[in-house]
Amino acid sequence: MKDVLLSVEDLSCGYGKELILHDMDFKVYRGELMCIIGPNGSGKSTLLRTISRILKPHRGKIFLDGKNITRMRHKEFAQKIAVVSQTLESTGMTVQEYILLGRLPYFRKYQFFETNNDEDIVQKYMKLTDALKLKETLMSEISGGERQLASIARALTQEPALLLLDEPSSGLSPKLRELVFKKIVDINELGTSLIIVEQNARMALAVSHRGYVLEMGKNRFEGEAKSLLSNDEVKTLYLGG
Repeated sequence: MKDVLLSVEDLSCGYGKELILHDMDFKVYRGELMCIIGPNGSGKSTLLRTISRILKPHRGKIFLDGKNITRMRHKEFAQKIAVVSQTLESTGMTVQEYILLGRLPYFRKYQFFETNNDEDIVQKYMKLTDALKLKETLMSEISGGERQLASIARALTQEPALLLLDEPSSGLSPKLRELVFKKIVDINELGTSLIIVEQNARMALAVSHRGYVLEMGKNRFEGEAKSLLSNDEVKTLYLGG
């Protein structure tokens, strides 16, 4: 029997009184790479924002490791789920300083500096994401693709059970897009579960185990990624034929 990591049950959510998502039910299994695809306005990012507790559900519940996420302390939640959003920061910090911020959920009370263990973890994920060579460079001086990799590295230093990626290939060149997706596969192979929200449906399905296709706030198709890639209706509507 598969080990359920995340369970979304009867979820409806949106902004103010406007509902964007309706009656969503799905599970993410431990060690799984899952993608959510669909046209603009279908509710993909809204779903990710609700799972990451930026938005409160209008109805329904979300469980992580069997625990309702609304009842988790902020620090506990940040140690379990990490998010890489569409809006990437361009700060005056160096890449290494920026990535080190991912260790904050593990800082003890009155701890103001990183430990040797924190530094080792940061080095590990800078290597994994090819960000190590940029460690002394300012975040404001690197490319969008490099900033994406640095943001993924920072999220990984939280050592999350689940990593949420919102449009990880947005605005990237084909070469960088391919690199980012390769790193996503590498991360998953190390045991981290991932949910990818992605406009590039074909590429997302190509690297995922399972996929969900949203349309107008509802789940229209779901299943193994290979099956969705070969589904004639999915191909016509979402993969360009």
